[in-house]
Amino acid sequence: MTRVFFTADCHFDHNAIIRFCDRPFENERHMNEELVDRWCRKVRTNDLVYHLGDFAFKGESNAKFWETKLTGDIVHIRGNHDKNNGVKTIITHAIMEYGGLIIYATHRPPDEFQEGTIEANLITACDIILCGHVHGLWKWKKILGKICINVGVDVWDYEPVNIASILKLVAKINRGDKC
Repeated sequence: MTRVFFTADCHFDHNAIIRFCDRPFENERHMNEELVDRWCRKVRTNDLVYHLGDFAFKGESNAKFWETKLTGDIVHIRGNHDKNNGVKTIITHAIMEYGGLIIYATHRPPDEFQEGTIEANLITACDIILCGHVHGLWKWKKILGKICINVGVDVWDYEPVNIASILKLVAKINRGDKC
């Protein structure tokens, strides 16, 4: 059975991200190896992973290289660094249903002050938002009245998170439990 995972902001081969985000890696090589190892320990060959932006640096051939090292089928949603780097996806966001919830998946969290835009209208129709982009700033927050979960590697122990864990977090938030 195919399992579903989400992640964002791997930044393969982006040495400066270690300093920018205070990642616990010695260097770029160490970061890349750990990201691959943690991904492959969690994700099986027949699993599906939505990567919500900023996958790899140093060109398209480099992104393809890293994809060959990872398990599962990857659906890329474009991040702000993906335009000029390796991932050439045209997907900017996705809407899906899982566990009775409608999920809006995007790279950047929505702007809390936008109104009347297509994105704001899409969000209104969804139950939860999944995003990346913010690295370690927060794991979840409410945006436009919706729970927004950051699926970026910086807040999920540098590995993809499965949908069941996301739904458990949403249930805890809805109950008012400490998260």
